[in-house]
Amino acid sequence: MPVSKTLRTRVYFEEQERTGIKLSTLILVSLILMAAILVYVWSHIHSTELKYRIAKEVSIKENLLEENKKLKVEIATLKSPKRIEAIARHQMNMQHPEREQVIFLK
Repeated sequence: MPVSKTLRTRVYFEEQERTGIKLSTLILVSLILMAAILVYVWSHIHSTELKYRIAKEVSIKENLLEENKKLKVEIATLKSPKRIEAIARHQMNMQHPEREQVIFLK
């Protein structure tokens, strides 16, 4: 009987070791798989955030370009000779000089 009991004990422990190895392998594979999934989800979220930032920056750039165009038109309007002459005549009471008022320098 001691041989039979020893044999059963040995078989029981061998089965425990195999099960332990299978369980630890399963846990390890599960952890690796979960880590890979987490990395994938994080990268997808990060990518989406970057896309939103890029869209926002492109929108800001377009707004600035539009404002730049408006300012260039305003500059051209303010530099207009007709506008400057009208301001000189009406607000400053200026007029073209007579021939006698012109002095030529040599």
